[in-house]
Amino acid sequence: MASSTRVRMTAAERGEEVLQAAIAAFAEAGYSATRTDEIARRAGVSQPYVIRLFGTKQQLFIAALHRVCDRIEEVFRAAREAAEADATPAEALHALGQGFNVFLADREMLQVFLHGFAASGDPAIGDDVRARFGKVYQLVRDLSGAGVHETRRFLATGMLLTVMSAMQVAGPDAVETPWAAEILNDCIELGD
Repeated sequence: MASSTRVRMTAAERGEEVLQAAIAAFAEAGYSATRTDEIARRAGVSQPYVIRLFGTKQQLFIAALHRVCDRIEEVFRAAREAAEADATPAEALHALGQGFNVFLADREMLQVFLHGFAASGDPAIGDDVRARFGKVYQLVRDLSGAGVHETRRFLATGMLLTVMSAMQVAGPDAVETPWAAEILNDCIELGD
């Protein structure tokens, strides 16, 4: 008779598992339509356990949003580190733009970010979304040395790619669409 050894997870490991399940669920259905019992089911825990770990659905969504924004910042920092130290602002923005490939490959990340904007009518969520977007904006400026105009253009391109990913016309599961291909080629040519 074979024995089955079950490895017990720590609370931190289980919390991480719940957070990953929440990111997937929120990416798929958004803040309003996602239920904590669905997140619990995906994580293989009880709904009361999810609440015990994160408090409320709102706090769980904010935690998911923070995780996504941390990842965005991490990708931009790594892209900048891979560029020449003495890069011009345009060259640094081009290097940061390579991060868009990482974002497009991780559709869930972009979807949670987009759902964060949509849920900004909730004051607590809106405050966090505005603060984190501002932090990303400042990080891009700091890493690139670019001015307001160039940074705005860079972020506008990122938001366009986020929306295109949501429409599934950009990224690994993209539906081939001539107008989307034209836009994506332009983004590549401009170094965005």
